[in-house]
Amino acid sequence: MKKLIAAFLLSSTLASYANAESELLFFGGDGHDEYLGCLTCSENSSESICNGYGTYGNEFSSNGMFNEYAGFGNEYSSESPWNEYSSSDSVPVLVDRDGNFYGYFTINEYRSNAVEFSSGLKEMFEVANGDLEKVRVMLCESFGFSG
Repeated sequence: MKKLIAAFLLSSTLASYANAESELLFFGGDGHDEYLGCLTCSENSSESICNGYGTYGNEFSSNGMFNEYAGFGNEYSSESPWNEYSSSDSVPVLVDRDGNFYGYFTINEYRSNAVEFSSGLKEMFEVANGDLEKVRVMLCESFGFSG
């Protein structure tokens, strides 16, 4: 039931993102120069976080945000979106291909300039008990992808 509520809360907020004219991308690290995948690309794209076998959606990849043992996936790292206390400028950002900024991708719902759906993302993280693969799947399902 909690999973259903979290998905509903997030899906209503994400509807506007899913219809964005330009693809939405993640960048992290100092200066946000490290590419971390695409949120709204086709789930079959190797760049999509919704492709569980791709570079950025694979829970074992060191290049994404869904490997709990790697930099951006480690919830204790100041660079991780899963660190609810981090206010680091190295937390991933969500931007489109034209460079428009949609916010910091973080579960820190009190952070200024966080994505609009940070509290829904935090709820998903809690419902999944920190299992980033489950969070990724719920996030992708919110966009109508199978994850």
